[in-house]
Amino acid sequence: MYVQPKPLNRYPWFIRLFFAKQKHTYGAVLDPGLLWGRSGWVFTTVAMLYGALNRNGSPLNGVMRSLVTVRVSQINHCEFCVDINGATLQKRGASEEKVLDLRNWRDSDLFAPEERVALEYTEAVTYTDGRVTEDLMEGLRGHFDDDAIIELTGLIAFQNMSSKFNAALDIPPQGFCQMPDLGTDADTGRKQEN
Repeated sequence: MYVQPKPLNRYPWFIRLFFAKQKHTYGAVLDPGLLWGRSGWVFTTVAMLYGALNRNGSPLNGVMRSLVTVRVSQINHCEFCVDINGATLQKRGASEEKVLDLRNWRDSDLFAPEERVALEYTEAVTYTDGRVTEDLMEGLRGHFDDDAIIELTGLIAFQNMSSKFNAALDIPPQGFCQMPDLGTDADTGRKQEN
């Protein structure tokens, strides 16, 4: 990592409480949390936004949310994010075949119509040269109401921020999900590493 965490006792008490919850949930304090935690205000805001987007009452089911976060993570070359979000996707019930096909979802018949349009939207929002067309928005409205579209857009934007933060600081995976190197991204032609 390009920036190292501080000793745990140097973080504010309220952030150390969050770290204790992470250690209980994941068996370790997550490296991104340690880096976000270097700024208490930023950490608190990011944690609250993540909690809002990943709540049980979201209009987007857990598998959908995880498909989106893994796909954004793949595009942005965030090894940590693919690792943790891939593990969450599997815990939420996605088949191993679906997880492995995610990078090339357009050529797979494992994805439901609402997942396909959400992934198309995810890529349109994430790629720098991507455009959200009226046809794409109409396709989204065939499966999601406006509130769900807002949450989907917020989730995509959040995961772009998170994965770019982690990739820029070279945060490594922490061993949550063993995903093989899936070769070249079908859309960009760039080498993908997991």
